[in-house]
Amino acid sequence: MRRASKLLSGLLVAIVSIASDANTARPEAPKDCKKPVYLTFDTGHMGVAELVAEVLQRQQVRATFFAAQERSRVGDGSLGEHWAPWWRARAAEGHEFASHTLDHVYWRADVASEGGAPRFRVRPSAGADEGREMVWDARQYCTQIQAASNRLQQLTGKPALPLFRAPGGKTSPALLAAAKGCGYAHVGWAAAGFLGDELPSETYSNAALLKKALRDIRPGDILMAHLGIWSRKDPWAPSVLEPLLMGLKDRGFCFRTLREHPAYRGWMDGRRPREN
Repeated sequence: MRRASKLLSGLLVAIVSIASDANTARPEAPKDCKKPVYLTFDTGHMGVAELVAEVLQRQQVRATFFAAQERSRVGDGSLGEHWAPWWRARAAEGHEFASHTLDHVYWRADVASEGGAPRFRVRPSAGADEGREMVWDARQYCTQIQAASNRLQQLTGKPALPLFRAPGGKTSPALLAAAKGCGYAHVGWAAAGFLGDELPSETYSNAALLKKALRDIRPGDILMAHLGIWSRKDPWAPSVLEPLLMGLKDRGFCFRTLREHPAYRGWMDGRRPREN
């Protein structure tokens, strides 16, 4: 009798758990969904990384992560050993990964060169040269892209996509051509896909950002947020992330990784980054 009671109790707990999950999760749209969007995250201080992962898992949404070795609130940087289990777990869940340049290197300007070879004024915001303004050639910039891709493969056990995102989205035609020359296509984001987590929360509340995103996002948009922004006092994730995913699903949207993006699929099928 006691055993039967325990079994019944366990069954009731399971039923309650399933019902609770059903109230919060939305099933992913079928593979022939006509309204795809592409959710992406850049690294940042990683303070909300665990919470973001929980939301993505609960909502059955796969994303593409652009990673740099940035200073983090906990551990030895966003691509350090402290975060290695986190990256491995995301790979096991089917997410995709791409470079954000290892030292989060901002392009500042193109620099004239007598020989015609492109050069760039850059400033890393992480690593040994953090805050220094330097002039690099194409090979040096490509080395930074490749280094983040290599580190991601070490952490996740799967090759990173032959894509990259320049910090701040700042580029020039010469920079994009240099990156393509070493096997990488650049990925920006849609105007409506700028989800606003970099903006000051005193001026741009989470409620306002959520309302704007649900109103403006269109099929095919690439969406961009971060795994932690130092300057924002009221974190965007997860308080906006989960209702955003749920709201978009309710509107018939589906979520795909950049591996499935029509503008990049041909590039990824035909090109692979070269070793520097």
